[in-house]
Amino acid sequence: MTDIVTLADIEAAAHRIADGVRLTPLVAIGPVKTPPLPPGPRPPFDLALKLECLQVTGSFKPRGALNKLAQIEPANVARGVVTASAGNHGLGVAYAAWRAGVPARIYLPAGTPADKQAKIAAWGAELVVEGAVWDEANAAAMASAHQAGLTYIHPFADPAVIAGQGTLGREILTQLPGADTLIVAIGGGGLIAGVAIAAKAINPGIRVVGVEPVGAPTLFESLKAGHLVTLGRIETAAGTLAPRRSMAINLAIVKESVDRIVLVSDAEMEAAARWLWFEQSIAAELSGAAALAALTAGRYVPEENESVVAIVCGAGTDGIAPGARGW
Repeated sequence: MTDIVTLADIEAAAHRIADGVRLTPLVAIGPVKTPPLPPGPRPPFDLALKLECLQVTGSFKPRGALNKLAQIEPANVARGVVTASAGNHGLGVAYAAWRAGVPARIYLPAGTPADKQAKIAAWGAELVVEGAVWDEANAAAMASAHQAGLTYIHPFADPAVIAGQGTLGREILTQLPGADTLIVAIGGGGLIAGVAIAAKAINPGIRVVGVEPVGAPTLFESLKAGHLVTLGRIETAAGTLAPRRSMAINLAIVKESVDRIVLVSDAEMEAAARWLWFEQSIAAELSGAAALAALTAGRYVPEENESVVAIVCGAGTDGIAPGARGW
């Protein structure tokens, strides 16, 4: 059992970041047997949505960024921090740096939505667009950190970041102690690593299901191969779920603590995002709707009366077509 990040680390992170993050709502949808599920007989189950899309900056990312920044000596970050992001982590770091009063430089791949770039800049960060995918932007960020003497913050492979993201799992089980299953979107693997560590430590019998895009099955393929895999290409519009490669720490935690990973298509994430908007007035980006898509597309089928929590991890409108009416 890995002890790189422990429940004690997550508990400490929760106290450390308490004044910088929001307690986001856990909304019970109630017994579900009809739409948004696909046609066909299935037992009813209880669904709750963890609305982390209502977190400050619009995603869970400030949890990890704040926890990391709080543990670095002030003298070491005086010149500033640097990271690479497809958008949400950049926002989290920009927010954490703004709170700490230090400069932030955020490297973004070319496809990062303009609205996220504008939000990052609004928190006072310097933007640098580099490369076509996150991995290329990250290489540039690491080189910049080395050359300019800046403190680099990894978006998913840092134990302090993972512990910060794990506070979300702790929070869910405080709000709903009887949850049977947590469904979590996967990008690089920082969120699911932290959530799984917290959830399994609190309730060893809980089920943790990860969700990746069909066009970016980074950890799915790594688990299948038994080692880290670098994807040859990315074929998804969900940019925040699309690194070509994860890291060893994330793969080790996922291998130990995540029960299974399922894949969803962009169309299935879009359909879930439309349902969230039409039925619940929740504006979720594609990645934010990925956990629900695992249910709506039938990639994960709960048992009768199973208590399922789907994490809506990011806000946005990229999955909402004009005039969308669910299905």
